[in-house]
Amino acid sequence: MQKIRSSWWTGTPRAPYLLLHFSFALCLIPVLAAPRASANDVAKPNETLGDGTSEKPGDTEDILAGHSFHGEAFNEGPRQKAYLMGGTGEVTFPVSTEIELAQKFFDQGVGQLHGFWYFEAERSFRQVALLDPDCAMAYWGMAMANIENEKRALGFIKEAVERKKTASKRDQLWIDGLADYLKSKKKDEKVAKQDYIRSLEKIIHDFPDDIEAKAFLAVRLWQFKKDLPITSHQAVDAILDQVFAARPMHPAHHYRIHLWDNEKPERAMTSAALGGQSGPSIAHLWHMPGHIYSRVKRYPDAVWQQEASSRADHNHMMRDGVLPDQIHNYAHNQEWMTRNLINIGRSGDALAIATNLVEHPRHPKYNSVEKRGSSAAHGRARLFQVLQRFEMWDKLIELSETMYLEPTDVTSEQDKRIRALGVAHFEKGDSSLLLAQLVELQARLAHTQRERKVAQDKAEKEAKEAKKAAAEIDKAKADAVKPIDRRIKSLNESIAELNAYAGLMVGSNESAKTLLDQVTGIEKDRLARLYMRAGDHKKAERLASEAVESAKNEVIPLANQVDVLFRIGKKKEASEAFTKLRKISGHIDDLSLAPFERLSDVAAAIELPDDWRITSEPNQDVGERPALATIGPLRYTPSPAINWSLPNENGDSLAFEQFEGKPVVVIFYLGFGCLHCAEQLTAFAPKTKEFADAGISLVAVSTDTIKELKSSIDNFQVEGEFPFPLVSDSELGTFKAYRAFDDFENQPLHGTFLIDRDGFVRWQDISYEPFNDPDFLLKEAKRLLRLPVRPKN
Repeated sequence: MQKIRSSWWTGTPRAPYLLLHFSFALCLIPVLAAPRASANDVAKPNETLGDGTSEKPGDTEDILAGHSFHGEAFNEGPRQKAYLMGGTGEVTFPVSTEIELAQKFFDQGVGQLHGFWYFEAERSFRQVALLDPDCAMAYWGMAMANIENEKRALGFIKEAVERKKTASKRDQLWIDGLADYLKSKKKDEKVAKQDYIRSLEKIIHDFPDDIEAKAFLAVRLWQFKKDLPITSHQAVDAILDQVFAARPMHPAHHYRIHLWDNEKPERAMTSAALGGQSGPSIAHLWHMPGHIYSRVKRYPDAVWQQEASSRADHNHMMRDGVLPDQIHNYAHNQEWMTRNLINIGRSGDALAIATNLVEHPRHPKYNSVEKRGSSAAHGRARLFQVLQRFEMWDKLIELSETMYLEPTDVTSEQDKRIRALGVAHFEKGDSSLLLAQLVELQARLAHTQRERKVAQDKAEKEAKEAKKAAAEIDKAKADAVKPIDRRIKSLNESIAELNAYAGLMVGSNESAKTLLDQVTGIEKDRLARLYMRAGDHKKAERLASEAVESAKNEVIPLANQVDVLFRIGKKKEASEAFTKLRKISGHIDDLSLAPFERLSDVAAAIELPDDWRITSEPNQDVGERPALATIGPLRYTPSPAINWSLPNENGDSLAFEQFEGKPVVVIFYLGFGCLHCAEQLTAFAPKTKEFADAGISLVAVSTDTIKELKSSIDNFQVEGEFPFPLVSDSELGTFKAYRAFDDFENQPLHGTFLIDRDGFVRWQDISYEPFNDPDFLLKEAKRLLRLPVRPKN
């Protein structure tokens, strides 16, 4: 393995059918820029490696197909080459390399680190190692890109330490500081962090002009604040002042925003105006100023930043073939943007972003309704919020019959769905359907209470069998029912809310008010309207006022206050509140929506025009902003698949265009010698009819030659003829076109793609192991294929 490690970027010693594949990473290089390769481009056994040594086939016998030749740390992460993308920050970080291009990629990687774009940073540093395998700092960079993934970081820093003898003194300080931190972290994390801070201070002392050390010192002081509390934020800010004095547009503006975000956000206003512009290719740098603008209640500016971030992410993922939820922070940016769009009244865009999140491809690893923080989870939550805040009751009911808000087996999400439908039916005045939702919630509560007893009895029995003390038995019982009790509490609140609505519908105002007192999770402005309906005008006025005070510069609470004051006879106060609303009304996009349509009577009474909105003047302290459309598209849309024509085992050509007009799943596998591939194909084979019944074809593309394809068919244990076609791509051109190829180790990768009837890639998986869940893919394919491909915008 030493020979492999020392030359690890230069080739792979295995026959094509055993060549590995890699990474869930998903290849971030444009297809048109990727060079076509022939079989001669792939390393063969006993090939001379870049360091002049020779590799024997037996050296890699224990490496599984699809895994890196260079150790476990290299299995994950990017496996396709980097390109100089530009816009990653004004960073100069000289390292010990004589290769100019390697230095450029290193600087790019450091800029990406400053933008927390770790996946792309690792790719840039891998490119440095490809160009200069002995550059120790390339491996330091890979470790830095995985600093929150301790196992991988240790694997990378080990490579850096082994090469540091030929590095400069400065490089050695960087390597030793990180190596010591990673090694000692498990023993005493606080001490490890203190020592790491001191190692950065030593670099600054020995090399006073090293602004990168100052930038990383600032961010580490912020990141380590839990164990090493910041006693002076101003002192950390002063370190950043030194960075900006030398380089005003350094991406460390990102760090100043983090430093002051939850402390004194107004102190980061200058960096908020420069953050995205300091690294315009990095979506997270556009996103972070949105934190500051949100904290100071400048929601239109926050939305602009978040939209710029969204567009940068979409530009990247659609250009480089990446699924949305493979992008760090993407779903969070989208859901926060949706909330801010609600705040300023842009109902159409809020609805579009929320529905687009629901539409995104799902994957068992990183996007599902059950996975917290994913597009699916955020999208469903924000979609309910948009529909309820803008009182789009008809739309909510309509979408509940579609994939957007369909029933789900996730119990908490289904509870929310039933509650939301109950609200919608109440607002529509449909008492029978309201009661239907109420009955369903009560049945779910009874079932959950039975589950609680079963769980408690089981915990008690197990604790007694273990002969635990009485106190321990009680604790075991309490622990067993904690999550169930949380759900019971939520269900009780939902039932109380719907019961209150039922009371209001039949005129039982006093009982309705009693029930409303028991409910949490309802916005105060909406609660004010319910108390007003129940006849409690005093409480309605108080809640409406509290809603405005806690939601400064948000249009819906203010619009509600105007209406409440007017309805209870306080016209002067209503007029004053309306004046405040008009000042922030410039982004409201639809006055026909209920929260604003109710104000038409108020506007007429105080002699305002029917369209009472006032155009908002943009703020002048936000820096030079590019046109949003130049950053990227507003919504994610699938990318077109690449055409191919390949021979089957008989030498007959099968072309991608033959599938035109119907969906197809294309599986890339690594030949008849790959046992994992055999498992994958024999898992998909019995499902061929189910896919066909859904109108979906299957085809597999192999690294095998035409002759070897017959061995594949014989090797796959399927009764009768293999049920879908296998084709040969032994020269690997199609593997490369679909980015199912490792450019660093010069080998093909496993890949599975769903391509729709119009030729767009709707779903994909590229990994060091083949995707082996045909049932999931079939279900997801049926969902995705119901969706139209939106035009790029």
